[in-house]
Amino acid sequence: MSSSYLGIEINDEMIAIHETVKRFAEDVIRPLGVELDKMHDPEDVIAEGSPLWRGLDQFREIGLVGQDQAYGPDLSPVQRALLHSMVMEEMCAADVGLNITYSLFNCAAMTARNFGREEAAQFFDQRDEVCCLAITEPNHGSDQVAFTEPGYVDAKISIDCKVRKDGADYIINGQKSSWVSTGTIAGAAILFASFEGSDRGAADGACFVLPLDLPGITKGKPLDKMGIRSLNQGEIFFDNVRVPARFMMMEGPDVYPFVWEFTLRDANIAMGQMFTGVARSAYDCALQYAKERIQGGVPLIEHQNVKSRLYNMFLKVEMARSHVRQVAITNAIQEGGVPFQYAVSAKLAATQAAYDVANDAIQTFGGYGLCREYPVEKIFRDARASLIADGENSMLAIMAASRL
Repeated sequence: MSSSYLGIEINDEMIAIHETVKRFAEDVIRPLGVELDKMHDPEDVIAEGSPLWRGLDQFREIGLVGQDQAYGPDLSPVQRALLHSMVMEEMCAADVGLNITYSLFNCAAMTARNFGREEAAQFFDQRDEVCCLAITEPNHGSDQVAFTEPGYVDAKISIDCKVRKDGADYIINGQKSSWVSTGTIAGAAILFASFEGSDRGAADGACFVLPLDLPGITKGKPLDKMGIRSLNQGEIFFDNVRVPARFMMMEGPDVYPFVWEFTLRDANIAMGQMFTGVARSAYDCALQYAKERIQGGVPLIEHQNVKSRLYNMFLKVEMARSHVRQVAITNAIQEGGVPFQYAVSAKLAATQAAYDVANDAIQTFGGYGLCREYPVEKIFRDARASLIADGENSMLAIMAASRL
């Protein structure tokens, strides 16, 4: 039996996919995320025999590789966008780090195909591997991607990962930082590098989708982090790496900044979808605890202060969900996608909601909220990371403001 969401039909196929994902998230992803979070050494998370890989096998078995690309062909663009938001929310309510990890599986071919590079796409079709988005650099923060700001075209600012042409090939030297998601386990990378000696600073570069087994590529150790510990992150080094031209997606100062913009637009919408799930998870935990915990002779939820806090948490989750879904749906149906400032608004609204709601969830649990025995301290640590990931929030706001 179909239903609707804001006038969008949710048909039987969508309901079935959502229910499958919800069960998978609760039965597999949530306990797996807790298990990996408790591992002291991040090397253990990615080691051979780690439950991380068992979870990936199960993720593939239920047909979620490619996520929105994997949904049935009969859905309209609006239905597909809504369903993808629903799927992302369920997965990330269970564990956001695992959702990111598994979402990056076998996405190199899809990315190359989106750039119109069929030869590269067919190359990656033959491989079975995790991909990474190699953007961040050790001597740069969000300034490196601030394509709206004057520093982006300043030739005096040195980029860490540089490229030069050598005949038909490209030579890459330098480093991507410890914050590359799935960096030390990936077999392929979507890589951004700036041209050596350019007078356009970071604005003159090239985007590649390349295999990470090319000669001259090495990887560092996985990063030991406060939050999102189930997500492997680590640095990648390039020493005179020769890259065949077929792996180059787009280059030059006339198009390179637009590639950055489209990449960050889609990443920010995805961050909004994911951290809506984190916010909801924190709220759900707090609500359940407030109904069960007796204090002062009555359940916590009967205390006006707690009741008021819970409603404010509910409001933040619902506002984030509604806004993020609207941006995601509009991006799917509007020619050229949504303007950059709208994508940023989705990320900022959801990540701030996740942080605020997780903080309030700890307050609702009281002292128990600080204990690892309860889930909200992990959710809080995961939510805190979101204010920096995929563009630090205040820098993204400055960039978005430049487009008003």
